Amino acid sequence: MKIDCGLYPLMGGFDELLETPGKPRSAAAGLCEYFAGLPADELEARHRGVDASIMASGITFTVYTEAGNIDRAWPFDVVPRIIEKPEWDRIEAGLKQRLKALNLFIDDIYHDQKIIRDGVFPAEVLAESKNFRAACVGANPPLGVWAHICGTDLVRDGDGTVYVLEDNLRVPSGVSYMLENRRLMKRLFPELFTRYDVLPVDDYPAQLHDMLAALSPRAGDCPEIAVLTPGVYNSAYFEHSYLAQQMGAHLVEGPDLVVLDDDCVYMKTIQGLARLDVIYRRIDDDFIDPEVFQYDSMLGVPGLMRAWKKGNIGIANAPGAGVADDKVVYAYVPEMIRYYLGEEAILPNVPSYLCMNERDREYVLANLDKLVVKPANESGGYGMLVGPKSTSEEQAKFAELIRDNPRNYMAQPTLSLSTVPTMCEGAIEPRHVDLRPFVLQSKDFYVTRGGLTRVALRRGSLVVNSSQGGGSKDTWIVRGLS
Repeated sequence: MKIDCGLYPLMGGFDELLETPGKPRSAAAGLCEYFAGLPADELEARHRGVDASIMASGITFTVYTEAGNIDRAWPFDVVPRIIEKPEWDRIEAGLKQRLKALNLFIDDIYHDQKIIRDGVFPAEVLAESKNFRAACVGANPPLGVWAHICGTDLVRDGDGTVYVLEDNLRVPSGVSYMLENRRLMKRLFPELFTRYDVLPVDDYPAQLHDMLAALSPRAGDCPEIAVLTPGVYNSAYFEHSYLAQQMGAHLVEGPDLVVLDDDCVYMKTIQGLARLDVIYRRIDDDFIDPEVFQYDSMLGVPGLMRAWKKGNIGIANAPGAGVADDKVVYAYVPEMIRYYLGEEAILPNVPSYLCMNERDREYVLANLDKLVVKPANESGGYGMLVGPKSTSEEQAKFAELIRDNPRNYMAQPTLSLSTVPTMCEGAIEPRHVDLRPFVLQSKDFYVTRGGLTRVALRRGSLVVNSSQGGGSKDTWIVRGLS
């Protein structure tokens, strides 16, 4: 169970370990050397140890199935992914540029809609948006920022180009697993860290706290911040509780909060009511305020939208930010960057076909066996068609879905995702990966130095989502060998 560069099997695309058979990439040479010198039984013992630590720490996620909700231990791979800092600097600049433009777009959509009047963004895309919230029209969140936390999914194609696959702007998850992956690696392979100058990620909770504090409507150095969770049965509850603990914030559910006649939000405590300043909400718009959205929601807080629109509470991400979290809207982000910033996009989109456009739709319908087809607002790898892996029956079903509701579907080429060395069934083999860095925006921008690398643990699979059988690994942004 060693990384033997001479035996490691390349899959024909871009492999992040080897340039050519037997020749490691410059940043990966130390990794190859280290793992080649580690006895197989020692690596196996360490792997068992980290699995035990994951179980003991309760690092889990929930898979929703027809049989019920199943809690599973977080699947962690022990071989780190390495990205050199000069490449990361460019990625970081592209992520900041992208979120800045997206926030300008969201603010424009809820105010003057200049981008539509100027013919850059189609009115019909907005008209059929599931995430446009009429209740947010005219709202002015602090600093003009709507999406304070963004998890942007990146992929590397067969020629090494890094593309943006999608933007997650509603309640992006996964950052706690990024932090835990680093903690586990430090415990598992402390000596490997001496070979590389690895940039840290453990300042994220402090950065998140400061970003949230900047949204407080009251002056002062110690705003009252709460993480609003749907509760213990949510798939990301581990993350909700983890981030609240790391930030020193309150962890609350909807019934713990109340909005009084002064249109301020208060938390129920054993000492009485305590006013909150900022809510980091991990609940979708539909459920946050039954007075405005879903009337029978037991997860939200009646009056919360009223308090937010009057400026008495900061909410991240702001209600309505999901209007830009749409796979059809995604296709227009390069145009948004040109329109609002007067710049070309640093990070390219994956080429996309919008089924609402007749020419694109006909091309998609004729090439379903070659394309990845996605619904506009699903997540977690659900509801999509991976053409080369699909059956004729699945293709026929999707053709019908597309014809019935073309606005809801877009398609992209099946990329040859890059591979990284992964420990699978007693051997080190290449597996496909993506990467989700996390970007914060309030007064300033912050980008995690790396992110959550998700890995498709099944041989040949392109689906990396944990809910679909994927795992994760630590991502190292390195300045070079120490």
